Amino acid sequence: MGDNGIQLTVYFDGACPRCVKDRDNYLKLAGSKAKQVYWFDITGQEQVLLALGIDPIKALTELHVKTSDGCILAELDAYIELMLRVSLLRPLAYLIGLPLLKPMLARYYHYLVTRRLKRTGRWPH
Repeated sequence: MGDNGIQLTVYFDGACPRCVKDRDNYLKLAGSKAKQVYWFDITGQEQVLLALGIDPIKALTELHVKTSDGCILAELDAYIELMLRVSLLRPLAYLIGLPLLKPMLARYYHYLVTRRLKRTGRWPH
């Protein structure tokens, strides 16, 4: 990915209006750094995800990112990696990563995602 300037690929749920809004807000905050992030809509891309070693159900229920060195991060680690790239979001990334907060926030994150997917009839379980 080096030559095109992409440093991070974000695998997001493009069928989720909230996810699309969050992406748009990130792009506004990132400014010129937004060009370093590629947003890949996972909708209908199960085979691509499997080829990358990402479980499609996990991709639907947890944000995933791939760094320029090929490392794939999920859930809050993915959010932290994404936020660390924008100076305005960096303090929030550090806060989310605190050992006492991170497990609680992860449970809340999963609760919200599960609720959203069930409400929209997209819950895979």
